[in-house]
Amino acid sequence: MLDDQDINKLKSVFATKEDFKNLVTKKDLSDSQDRMLSLLASKQELNEVKNNTEELKELVQGLIISNDSIAKSISDLRLEYAAISTQLTRHERWIKQIAEKVGLNLAME
Repeated sequence: MLDDQDINKLKSVFATKEDFKNLVTKKDLSDSQDRMLSLLASKQELNEVKNNTEELKELVQGLIISNDSIAKSISDLRLEYAAISTQLTRHERWIKQIAEKVGLNLAME
């Protein structure tokens, strides 16, 4: 014969009606499955992402080409500026030499 202690031990080991009520139902599983499926991307969405990625690659490539063009222009201007600066220095030196030979005093204002 089982006494109350034995019954309590059995309740702790086996599931009760209350335990079964708290279990997940088929509807809960279906809802969870629907939520999970809604998180997955469709083929159309993946194709859209792929197209957007390709467009971004083209845009970035265009920007890189533009930056290279600007960098080349800046480099060309830097070389031209260096040549002009050298020429200006040479002209100043010549003018001072001419002024000394002629005996002219050049005033700096």
